[in-house]
Amino acid sequence: MARESNRKQSQMRARIAATAARLMAEDGIDDFALAKRKAARQLGASDTQSLPANDEIEAELRAYQALYQGEEQSTRIRELRTVALDAMRSLAAFKPYLTGAVLKGTAGRYADIDLQLFTDDHKAVEFFLLNRSLAYEVSEQRHFCGDEPRPVPVLRLEWQGFPLNLAVHAAKDERSSLKATFAGRPIERAGISAVSALLAADA
Repeated sequence: MARESNRKQSQMRARIAATAARLMAEDGIDDFALAKRKAARQLGASDTQSLPANDEIEAELRAYQALYQGEEQSTRIRELRTVALDAMRSLAAFKPYLTGAVLKGTAGRYADIDLQLFTDDHKAVEFFLLNRSLAYEVSEQRHFCGDEPRPVPVLRLEWQGFPLNLAVHAAKDERSSLKATFAGRPIERAGISAVSALLAADA
């Protein structure tokens, strides 16, 4: 009986992962937790133990994009990385790093570009944008530097017509592993030279 229950739970977990991946690819959802919840509701799953891990959804997302959005996906990633690199070069004084789905190559339709900046003068980033007449909105996220929570201001704007999020971290945190959650993995990031190399490889 327990074996049958585990089998059904595993099957539901796989179905949720596949449905969440499709939602992320087709609808532009970039939040794994939201995609999981929507997928579970669509499938009538009420058992939260059946929810897949982000890694499972990301694997399904890569497979879906390769199968159904191959050329579109390649073109999208090249375009987003090109815009990201342009922004990074302009923001070079703030030690920018590309993170998120654009770096991983899984960015869906309508995806944002996510950059981390490192500076002890957060206002200098805002002055940079204001001096270039770039309108922006400010919000706040919480990241973890090791085990310590950090409130991180995020500036959202458009760069060459694409949504760009600038998470502004303290300069000292550049040398540390940053995580989105306490128990999460370190956030992958790539500097200007690494993103340039990715684009060269894409070409």
